[in-house]
Amino acid sequence: MRAKFIGAFKWLSPGIGIKRWVGLAFFGVALIITGSILLRSEEYWATNILDLVLVISGIIILILSIIKLLRSLIAAFIPQSKNVALLDVLYQRKQLGKGPRVVTIGGGTGLSVLLSGLKEYTANITAIVTVADDGGSSGRLRQEFDILPPGDIRNCLVALADAPTLMQDLFQFRFDTNSELSGHSFGNLFITVMTRLTGDFEKAIKETSKVLALKGQVIPSTLDNVVLVARHKDGSVTEGEDKIPKSHRPIEQVMLKPNSPTATPEAIKAIEEADIIILGPGSLYTSIIPNLLIKDIRDAVVSSSAIKVYVCNVMTQPGETDGFRVSDHIKVLAAHSHPKIFDYCIVNTAEVPTAMLKRYAQENSYLVVNDTRNIEKLGYRVIENDVATTDALIRHDSGRLAKIILGLIEEI
Repeated sequence: MRAKFIGAFKWLSPGIGIKRWVGLAFFGVALIITGSILLRSEEYWATNILDLVLVISGIIILILSIIKLLRSLIAAFIPQSKNVALLDVLYQRKQLGKGPRVVTIGGGTGLSVLLSGLKEYTANITAIVTVADDGGSSGRLRQEFDILPPGDIRNCLVALADAPTLMQDLFQFRFDTNSELSGHSFGNLFITVMTRLTGDFEKAIKETSKVLALKGQVIPSTLDNVVLVARHKDGSVTEGEDKIPKSHRPIEQVMLKPNSPTATPEAIKAIEEADIIILGPGSLYTSIIPNLLIKDIRDAVVSSSAIKVYVCNVMTQPGETDGFRVSDHIKVLAAHSHPKIFDYCIVNTAEVPTAMLKRYAQENSYLVVNDTRNIEKLGYRVIENDVATTDALIRHDSGRLAKIILGLIEEI
């Protein structure tokens, strides 16, 4: 009881911006009570006017103090709302909470770009992310600490974050000094430490989500320690997500090892409740398909009555989709999952500067050819739009892409 009593008074501690407004509220109430008592006791009209002014002043002070108190409380939990109108903050939160239930499936930077656009329209987002990555910082941490790779998870967490920009930049900060930390990002290390502290990778993600104040949730597609394996058209086999594109041999099929991983229950639940399910954008063989190789996830998507959309990449990826048209992406996706894995395909029609195309060509990356007729013959609806940006890199326009996808709800 004593601890609760002391805890209650912590709200009145100096410096938290609450005490002054509580005091002002009490003052307003005192004015209202005093004015009301005098109004009943006074007999002269002129005096009553003064008492009425007293009551009205008390009401105004009480309302203002409550607004200021609410603003202080909201700013404590949403720091970036300090300079935003209280009504706007409350309205935005309420509207985002009513947004459609969106599930995205993939990994890599492509998925994180999409998520940053979606969070402006809804807070009901679930990102189901592959855990087959074994290269770079993620691969080193995976091998050294025997944890699932945090890299793709981190990118999606930051993309959905509602935390201050500095916090997001902190999680993306990458050490580049000649030390043991060289190449590691702070976010990867943070998730690794949280996993060691909690003893559970899934719980570590949830705790990290609280730190970043997520608009949605990020879920690994499986908690099993899987390895991606590719069988090439020449019969050779490559093990390891990072090594597959580096082999530069056409891929016949990719598989997971072990071949029957268990899907994360929360991922299945999100798919079953979704209004829209989005595959991609992202690496076809190494970011999107690994999630669909998990039987329960694949079956849940196929049987879902949600709107199902595939976002095709703008550029081909060296070592994975060399020479691929949009229809080639679709054929591979369906062959590794099911023909009914999606209904709509979004393809880019934006023009890309010649100079930028030449720069990408030096890395053997080219525009994905849009062959709409072939796609329609396969039984899919094509949505053509200018969904690419060409500032420093060629990538999807997150805002435009999100608007087009969510606009499908209104059409149905």
